[in-house]
Amino acid sequence: MNASARPSPVASPRLAGLAPVVGDAPRALVLGSMPGAASLDAGQYYAHPRNSFWPFMGTLVGASPGLTYPERTARLAAAGIAVWDVIASCRRRGSLDSAIRDIQPNDFPAFLAEHATIGSVLFNGAMAEATFMRLVEPALSEHGLSDRLRYRRLPSTSPANAAQPRTVKLEAWRAALAESGVACVG
Repeated sequence: MNASARPSPVASPRLAGLAPVVGDAPRALVLGSMPGAASLDAGQYYAHPRNSFWPFMGTLVGASPGLTYPERTARLAAAGIAVWDVIASCRRRGSLDSAIRDIQPNDFPAFLAEHATIGSVLFNGAMAEATFMRLVEPALSEHGLSDRLRYRRLPSTSPANAAQPRTVKLEAWRAALAESGVACVG
């Protein structure tokens, strides 16, 4: 075996994502790229304490960080919001999207066929959008599922995205949810 064919002793581990959060009649599907280490360890979406997702959802639909995770996800489902990730599994060290390799996307044709009420796909950041458009959207078009969908990239809620003020990001999320038919409470 030559040196280039040997597996690296520091190869990134293969990570599996989380199951979707989805209720009976979702209107908007929020997609991240792949949960970070804190989320995978907790088995909860957006578990990093500095991620703005749950504070935003608390303001917009009453799914505040002070509630238990099951209570928060129930509020999202009741509001018509589903949450998932583009990536089912990948290799990555750490939590940064830039470290993601060897991507296997989730089965969106089956998911969207099962949840026909979804009309909007809201990307939580650029990596989620780029990965979805490259690996998923062609299959959706092939299955005739993309015709009913509107796509919108939103500012990432990740603590790594500090370029925009929090108020600007929150207003972008509010507008996207409203356009998706989700009634915001705040």
